[in-house]
Amino acid sequence: MKNLIVENCSDIQLINFLKEEMDISATSIAIALRHSQQDPGPLPMILWQYGLVSLEELEKIFDWLES
Repeated sequence: MKNLIVENCSDIQLINFLKEEMDISATSIAIALRHSQQDPGPLPMILWQYGLVSLEELEKIFDWLES
């Protein structure tokens, strides 16, 4: 995930959650971050749109974000 700018602390917390709790690979997160630079949108939605997380995983991510 080198050379990708993470904008704020909440982004870092989200990425840590994705890697540690959801077991999403750093490669998948990097792909989503690259796509978010070209097509801005919430990182969880980008992960889902590119098939990097399932709908069930997406729901868990949004549950975490709400807590």
